[in-house]
Amino acid sequence: MSHLLEVKNLKKTFLNKGQQVTAVDHISFFVNRGECLGLVGESGCGKSTTANMILRLTEADAGEISLCEGDPEEGAQEKNVLKLRGRDLKKYYQEIQMVFQTPQDSFDPRCTLGDGIMESMLNTGMSRIEAKSRMYELLEKVELAPELAKRYPHEVSGGQCQRAAIARALAVEPKLLICDEATSALDVTVQAQIVALLNKLKNETGVSILLICHDLALVQHMCDRVIVMYQGKIVEEGTPDEVIRHPKEDYTKLLIRSAVL
Repeated sequence: MSHLLEVKNLKKTFLNKGQQVTAVDHISFFVNRGECLGLVGESGCGKSTTANMILRLTEADAGEISLCEGDPEEGAQEKNVLKLRGRDLKKYYQEIQMVFQTPQDSFDPRCTLGDGIMESMLNTGMSRIEAKSRMYELLEKVELAPELAKRYPHEVSGGQCQRAAIARALAVEPKLLICDEATSALDVTVQAQIVALLNKLKNETGVSILLICHDLALVQHMCDRVIVMYQGKIVEEGTPDEVIRHPKEDYTKLLIRSAVL
C-alpha cells in the first residue's frame, strides 16, 4: 500500500482577541491509497482546520501537503498542493472532494439535487446529456431512486440529502473523499446506513477516505487507521484496536472513557 496524500509539519495560527492561537501545531500524517483514515478528537482540536488546509479552503502558515499522482509501479510523481494555482488547483479539486456535516447547507437551495450533482461534471466540460446519464448512475450507486433528481434539498430527508452529497462528491471520480462529521447530524439508524454506503463505495471504487469525527465506535467499525488530535497536535495513532483497546496517552484514555459513559 502506498501513500496517496502526505502532510508534513503542517501549522496554522489564528488571531483571537489580539492573541495568536495555534489551531494546528506542526502535524504530520499520511493517507494510503484505498484506506480509510480516522481523524478524531474533541471540538476545537484542529480536525476541521486540517481538512480545510488540505482542501486549500484555509491557507497553511507552514508545512507541506503532497498528493501522489499516477501509478506507483510506473513512477508516480508527487504534487506540492500548497503551491498549486489556477488550472492546476482546479484539477486538484477534482481529485479531492468533501462531504460536509449538514448536506442541505452544501447544496444550492434553488437547484434540484440532480442539477447539484451534475454541476461539477458540467464544469469539467462534460456535455449535459453525458452529465445527466452519469448523474442517474451515481444516484443508483448511492441507492437513491431516480425521481429524487427532481427534488430540492429541503424536500428530502437528511439521509437522502447526504447520499446525494456523496453522489456529487463521486461525480468527478476523486482519489480522496474527506468526510467532515458527515454522519453526526443524522439519527443513529441513518448513520449506520451512510457508514455502510461509504464502506461499499470504498471497496467498489478504491477511493481513499479521511473520516473526521468524534465517534470512536464509528472509527472502530470503518477505519483502517486512526489519528487522535488534541490541542492542535497528534497525540496518538495506530489501528483502531490498538488505539481504543490499548491507549497510551492520557487524553486518548479520557476520550475513550467519555465515549463509554
